[in-house]
Formats: sequence, structure tokens, C-alpha cells
Amino acid sequence: MIEETETIDEFLARHASDVEEALRKAAATEIMPRFRQLAAHEIDQKSGPHDLVTDADRNAERYLTEVLGALLPGSVVVGEEAVHADPVTYEAIRGDAPVWIVDPVDGTRQFVQGHEGFCTLVALARRGVVLASWTYAPARDQLATAVRGAGAFLDGQRLSAGAPDPGRDLTVATSHPDYTTDEQKRALLALRTDGVAPRPCGSAGLEYLAVARGALDATAFSWEAAWDHAAGLLLVEEAGGAHLTLTGEPFTVTGGNTLPFTAARDRATAHRVADLLAGGRG
Repeated sequence: MIEETETIDEFLARHASDVEEALRKAAATEIMPRFRQLAAHEIDQKSGPHDLVTDADRNAERYLTEVLGALLPGSVVVGEEAVHADPVTYEAIRGDAPVWIVDPVDGTRQFVQGHEGFCTLVALARRGVVLASWTYAPARDQLATAVRGAGAFLDGQRLSAGAPDPGRDLTVATSHPDYTTDEQKRALLALRTDGVAPRPCGSAGLEYLAVARGALDATAFSWEAAWDHAAGLLLVEEAGGAHLTLTGEPFTVTGGNTLPFTAARDRATAHRVADLLAGGRG
């Protein structure tokens, strides 16, 4: 547990490996035993057929909530499934207490379909600033981590997003149309232009990892749910990338962002994508 005089940085120095262990155990006990083994009664819809939840999501979040809360007394946990059950709990992100932001299975649709493209996301934030993040893809046994000011790593190797090759089309992962307003659809359609190659996104967490690795040039997302973005945005930042909303300001997990927004391998690419989105939005 954190000592009264201990800073968050000191806590992370002592307990980052404990968070990693919690992610691995949640995956080993609650997620992977159900991978490609889900029964129909273990799958439910939330807002619609593209918004699924499984027993793996619920059980992994319960486990992580218990362990992470015990690691850092006085902290709160904001998890996707808990917020779905009680939306008021989301307000803790705007409070003064340290907050763990948890997506137990990011890419639930892929998980249900038996594809490997899903991950577990955990971020630690305070007063709207993301301080550390963990992105664990259990089907691939890949773990990406970031600590603000200390870099981003994948399986212990430092990540550098780099910059897109000059003259090559930008690859951009974009929101699914089902999750966009008409205005946002117009903005995203502006990416269908010369020099840009948009495609539908998969797991947001893994798309952010792809940007941080330099395997994807940018994202263009139209929703704000902090559990989808907090971990990956810090990963991109610490790998040398940037993120911008349509006002030209960085995305904030506390909300109120002008959407869509982008995260990209470098600042120039972020500005290019944001300018296209703003022009399409009108």
C-alpha cells in the first residue's frame, strides 16, 4: 500500500510490477479460459449488437477493482462495466483522488468472435492527468507500459513512434460508423482523400499500441470513454507521438473534448489529420 508521505512516482516505482501481475492474473483466471470457449449465456448486449459484454469482462473487472484498490488505498476505480451499471461512478475521474481507469476486455467483439485482437487496459490518473498505463494483449502475451516522463515500452523494449515515410499514404484507424453522429461522419469522410488510407478500427488499445510502435500512422476516434483512451494516449505520448482534438488542444480524459480527435505518430501528422477532420466537420 502507499505510505502517507509517498508520492505517486514512488508508489509506481515500488508497485508497477504488482499492477502487471494483477493484469496477467486477471487474464489467466477470468479471460483466457473463456477465449473461444464462451457459451451463449455468457454474452450479453449493452447498447446494441456491436456493444457486447461477457462474463470475462465482468469478472476480470471485479478482480482488478479489488486488487488495484487495495494496492493504492484512497484510490478509486472507474471500470467500464461498473459505469454501465451506475453512470455516476464515472465522475470520480474528475475528482482529486488517484483513479484507476479500467477496461477489462477492450475489443470484446473480437474476443467473442475468437480473434486475438483484444486487450486489457489499465491507467492510473490524478486530476485528469494520466500518470501510468498498462496495455496487455493476453492472446499474444504482449505487455506495453508507460509512465509519464519515463518512456513507453513493449515487453521491456523502448517504443518510438517515429514519423510516417514521406510520400506514403497515411494509414488511419477510424471509428465504426455505428458510433458516430452525422456531423462526425462528415468529419471522418474527409479522410477519404488523396494521401490518406482510412480503415475501420479494431480494439482501441491495440490501435494506440500500433501508433506507438510506428505500425499505424494515426487514429481518428469519435467517442470519449476514458477506459478506451487513457492507457493508449499515454503510450503514444511517451513514444513521441501526439494527440489533438478539433480545437487544437490535447484530448483530456475528464471529457468535454471536441470530436472526433486524433492520436498520431508525430505532431505534424496529428495536425494534418485534425485539420482534415475539422474541414470535413464544417
